[in-house]
Amino acid sequence: MADLYSTLGVKRDSDEAAIKKAYRKLAKELHPDRNRDNPAASEKFAKVTQAYDILTDKDKRARYDRGEIDEDGNPKGFNFGGGAGGAGAGGPGGYGRGPQGGFGGEEVDLSEVFEGLFGGGAQRRGGFGGFGGFGGRRAPPPQKGADTVYRLAVPFEDAATLKEQRVTLQGGKTVSIKLPKGVEEGAKIRLAGQGQQGGAGNGDAIVTIAITPHRFYTREGDNIRLDLPISLDEAVLGGKVKVPTVDGPVMVSIPAGSSSGKTLRLKGKGFTGKSGVRGDQLVTLMIEIPADDPELAGFIQSWSRKGKGNPRAGLGV
Repeated sequence: MADLYSTLGVKRDSDEAAIKKAYRKLAKELHPDRNRDNPAASEKFAKVTQAYDILTDKDKRARYDRGEIDEDGNPKGFNFGGGAGGAGAGGPGGYGRGPQGGFGGEEVDLSEVFEGLFGGGAQRRGGFGGFGGFGGRRAPPPQKGADTVYRLAVPFEDAATLKEQRVTLQGGKTVSIKLPKGVEEGAKIRLAGQGQQGGAGNGDAIVTIAITPHRFYTREGDNIRLDLPISLDEAVLGGKVKVPTVDGPVMVSIPAGSSSGKTLRLKGKGFTGKSGVRGDQLVTLMIEIPADDPELAGFIQSWSRKGKGNPRAGLGV
């Protein structure tokens, strides 16, 4: 299996920003939605996503760099081979008998030691004859297949309303995913049995959620904030205006005499929290003044001469 750094095309000492930049470039090229007729691209997409998830996790990256886990994020196996110099059991430098044997030249039966370490079952046939790793070698127990990792971009509105998503897995299979209540950036969803095949069953698919930023909504806990432009006459006289929400546009009443910065609350138009209750949408009014309007400028000059007072008097200026 390729080294995780070479999979992403970055150096081993690359910082997180460089790793993210490399992943975004590859993910855009290899995404299954853009390569429906190219299974190899889907497989490579899964590998670069798995490399990204490990290398952007500080703990996992450190363990990988120390050689403690492999490219799938699984602990590396324990290799019970020969002793120093590669000698096996019974040979020079090994565990059997002989002038270099490591036990003072005596013949030592280690079967009892290994029974204690590995759960017994060794038949004593003059040394290691019955121990599973030597002599009558037993096959290792079947292992479950490795997990596969995916990164799913979810539109802001879909995350807020928990709209069902579709993800294409390795091999081209497409499955539906229900977003959990209180879903946040980086949330992980486990799809049992959708990973790689193994003797003891399939591994799982781990889907990491990436919520796409919105061009005018922002999230604040379970609430959604929106700056709403309104005209001067709407601010002065009030009236009903159409306001966008993640559920679709709604009509909202603007109170007469509203100033920029006034915030209106639309109940239940935010994100669905972990309790199942939705937050609100907070709408901040922003008055837009037209530029180069002679009629408006003339009216304001006439109006200001009537001595309307200093709006900054409360600030002491």
